[in-house]
Amino acid sequence: MHLSISEASLYLGVSCCTLRRWDKSNKLIPDSLTPGRHRRYSVSNLKSFSGVVADGDKKVIAYSRVSSHDQKEDLKRQSQVLNKYCIKEFSGHEVIEDLGSGMNYKKKGLKKLINMILSGQVTDIVLTHKDRLLRFGSELIFLICKFFGIRVPIIHEDKNLSEEQLLAFDVLEIITVFSARLYRRRSHKNVKIAC
Repeated sequence: MHLSISEASLYLGVSCCTLRRWDKSNKLIPDSLTPGRHRRYSVSNLKSFSGVVADGDKKVIAYSRVSSHDQKEDLKRQSQVLNKYCIKEFSGHEVIEDLGSGMNYKKKGLKKLINMILSGQVTDIVLTHKDRLLRFGSELIFLICKFFGIRVPIIHEDKNLSEEQLLAFDVLEIITVFSARLYRRRSHKNVKIAC
């Protein structure tokens, strides 16, 4: 199947001008030209250019996260649990470890995971608990995974927790995060005053 330049620009998320510039610089050459000299791009060429990975090259990702540096031992335990599960259930996997709040969307590992999801490199994302991915917003990531056909097995699902318990955990997380931010801001201000 071949796409016109406007269809190819939508597929790649760039402008038609960018595609013309890439053609002139030999970065992305169209597969053919129509008799009227209009560019045509094959879907397979666009997939390969955009980094969409063949099914055989996709990975299982085991994602572990803790909120602070003093929880490094917990991070190791999480990764061990994930490794043990993935070795039993899958032929191969990669572990991504992250350090930061469940409300921080800019964590290095999380950004890497999202890029891998969007570029079609993932078949499964394995978590120990749902909140290890994000405290808030994980449902959006799960929805994106569903769209891409990515399974998200959660080893220790909290099926027995009531809505009230889940809400209490969320409120505690909010208080913890904002308390830590306030404490950091105050300690930074005190250091400036002392200097």
